[in-house]
Amino acid sequence: MFEWLGENWWALWLTAFLAFAVIEMITLDLFFIMLGGGSLAALVADFAGAEPWLQVVIFCIVSLLMVAFVRPVALSHLKKGPSEQRTNVDRLIGEPAVVMEAVTSDGGLVKIGGDLWSARSAAGVLPAGQTVVVAAIDGATAVVSVPPTAATGPDTA
Repeated sequence: MFEWLGENWWALWLTAFLAFAVIEMITLDLFFIMLGGGSLAALVADFAGAEPWLQVVIFCIVSLLMVAFVRPVALSHLKKGPSEQRTNVDRLIGEPAVVMEAVTSDGGLVKIGGDLWSARSAAGVLPAGQTVVVAAIDGATAVVSVPPTAATGPDTA
């Protein structure tokens, strides 16, 4: 088997590309896909008749260049955009929530858009039934606070 692999480096590069692609799908970090690009470059070099040592050099150089130059540009394009295009839990920041169980700095339970979340208070104890605002998401816990209008009360000046 090792003899066959020594004669068929294309199989190694194709396997490496597929492995990097699967890892990238799991991590979504735009790092392993750059290594996958290096694997594809080495695969092309193999089909062009390059020696195995040259294929390894091509893999290393292309991967390094993609990590250094392509990844930062790709990340900046992914992270730019207006706030209304926020995704996942970032969309919850600033949303109203209803306290289901009293929320303290240690914990509690709130309902955000129909979903129940564990929560903790940014300041003070928030009683059940009170409307609050999501200030941040910390892992699977919503950090909530009193809305600014409710915190200041009516203006008497």
